[in-house]
Amino acid sequence: MNKQKIDASTVICAVIGNPIEHSLSPAIHNAAFAACGLNWAYVAFKVAELKQAIEGIRALGIRGVSVTIPHKVAVMPLLDTVDEAARTIGSINTIVNTNGQLSGYNSDGEGALHALRDAGFDTAGKRVVILGSGGAARAIAIALALKSPPEKLTILGAEEQEVLKLSSDSARRGKVAVAGELLTDTSMSSALPDCEILIHATPIGMHPKSDQSLVPVNLLHKNLVVFDIVYNPLKTRLLMDAENAGCTIITGIEMFLNQAAVQFKLWTGQEPPIEVMREVLENHFK
Repeated sequence: MNKQKIDASTVICAVIGNPIEHSLSPAIHNAAFAACGLNWAYVAFKVAELKQAIEGIRALGIRGVSVTIPHKVAVMPLLDTVDEAARTIGSINTIVNTNGQLSGYNSDGEGALHALRDAGFDTAGKRVVILGSGGAARAIAIALALKSPPEKLTILGAEEQEVLKLSSDSARRGKVAVAGELLTDTSMSSALPDCEILIHATPIGMHPKSDQSLVPVNLLHKNLVVFDIVYNPLKTRLLMDAENAGCTIITGIEMFLNQAAVQFKLWTGQEPPIEVMREVLENHFK
């Protein structure tokens, strides 16, 4: 891989958030730019004052921006346009700057769809259960409803109003049968036996509490595809349990990788070098 050269022609992209020190995005995107021979560079900015940061993106001509916690919702009214799916989700994680016009997108849902399809699975016409109703779950549910509608989508979350709103939004936008309930052992016992694809979209099982799982082992069955969006550790307790039960598993690194790939294509117009990006991620967690 060629060593990156920075000069007056270098196109700049960035990630903004607070905190930001933990972000893996600079390593992933810089490797991708280099692999494609692009004179681009990606940096991280810790941002407390969001409005000034957005003005700076316009003024400096920063081409693309990843947006992370806590700015994904607050940034929306500061942009010129917001993609339909992102508006329905209620948050964005990607900005594209076209001659000073800032457009917002949410690549999380699209990343989840790509991860499933890369593994050979499509949610269209399937019975799907999503565990969680927060930001990531919203992005995934809306993407499924709009672009790959399940036969039935069941959303189980911890906050009743959040679950009801996401269920309503998903059903209205995607014209799909959606059931929303509080996440309990009882609701999981009811939903999982007939489920074909289970998507876990909560932080449970994330490092350092990697010994935890929401799903009782006895509810996992060999006809189930289990997709856990948690990517640290690479193989969560849920995925280990699922693998032992004979399920097909998809790791969270696939969604993280694919959402970054969606961003890369939005900014550059080029196909992303997925394997280069994957190698960076995998090496980080070795």
